[in-house]
Amino acid sequence: LGIEAAELAESAPGGNSPQSLVNRTALDIAAGAVDVAILAGAEAFRTFMKARREGVTLDWPKADDDDLPVRIGEELDMTSPAERERGIVMPVQIYPMFETALRAAAGRTVAEHQAHLGKLWSDLSHVAAGNPHAWIREPKSPEEITTIGPKNRMIGFPYPKLMNSNSDVDMGASIIMCSVEAARRMGIDEDRWVFPHAGTDCHEHNFVSNRDTFARTPAVELGGARALQLAGVTIDEVELIDLYSCFPSAVQLGAQSLGIDLATRQWSRTGGLPFCGGPWNNYPMHAIATMVGELRELPDARGLVWANGGYATKHAFGVYSATPPADGFRYDHPQDEIDALPRRELAVGADAAGSVEIEAYSVMFSREGEPETALAACLLADGRRAWGTSGDRALASAMCDGEWVGVTVRLDDEGALLV
Repeated sequence: LGIEAAELAESAPGGNSPQSLVNRTALDIAAGAVDVAILAGAEAFRTFMKARREGVTLDWPKADDDDLPVRIGEELDMTSPAERERGIVMPVQIYPMFETALRAAAGRTVAEHQAHLGKLWSDLSHVAAGNPHAWIREPKSPEEITTIGPKNRMIGFPYPKLMNSNSDVDMGASIIMCSVEAARRMGIDEDRWVFPHAGTDCHEHNFVSNRDTFARTPAVELGGARALQLAGVTIDEVELIDLYSCFPSAVQLGAQSLGIDLATRQWSRTGGLPFCGGPWNNYPMHAIATMVGELRELPDARGLVWANGGYATKHAFGVYSATPPADGFRYDHPQDEIDALPRRELAVGADAAGSVEIEAYSVMFSREGEPETALAACLLADGRRAWGTSGDRALASAMCDGEWVGVTVRLDDEGALLV
């Protein structure tokens, strides 16, 4: 861009990072430490992977080794040694577990819940169809979302491909933040101004193993409520909402925690990560940029963005409006309150062996569409959690039929799941 920046910085990874950067930049501007800032992110994963498949060397420029950006934010270790040992390390494994726990909590059968997800994701695809910047603009019916086929193979039960984030994209988004004084100095028309009113950052207990339940996200409850409180609004007074939507369970957990009725409210501004596109950590920047454009057309409206990283782990919230805030930008980081919330202990090895009850589960499929690995979070009689896994394809296949949450199974000393 030909910019000689006073500081070039790179954020820590995580889908929460774009909103976290907005929060930090707003604080820096309010403190007088920053005048004008560009927040940008982009992904060329589709081109990169295509070039690798075809053996093409891309002539992309690289920065000098001594020209490294400042690092903003700290990385959060989100995978415990026990999880890594069991191979439970990927979002495509863990978000389906949240889904089975939510399904059981809702009291739906597997078929009823798949129909529920089909409608939810079909609605999301229709939002993308109206977004000129979305990667996939073809609306999908609920049946197309849920029907398994060559173009919609099962990834991690109960999620076929269309229910997964689409990271195979070339996309970018950016916003410019500045002080009111700088905006006036640069002659920017006031009808283009949009203000961050409030923001919060927080995270769940670091490791999924230690969370109290797979069916709630208390950090979203607390962090989201605090952001709304600081902005002086209730969720019912927020007209424009974008919930992070990597997988259906994320949307349901976020909506449940924030008090949003998914059946009656529009909860995405873009079409989400599956259809608008999930450019790795940068999706919320697209949501924020879209929100800014919409708020310019609705100057009295309020907007809420929820950004999420990890396994529904790291959360950032922002409340926006084209009407300036009465008390300036307000911020909180309520982590101490979240850290004090209940957590489960993890049992491993011989300590976990014996009879357990499945609390949440998923089945990972091969690229050929065959169930091959069963993963289960289990509860011991004393309330501790244990992980069970199985490479028995017969068991993996069986766990795709009927409800397995609440079923009593056994774990051996190695953590193998036995029926």
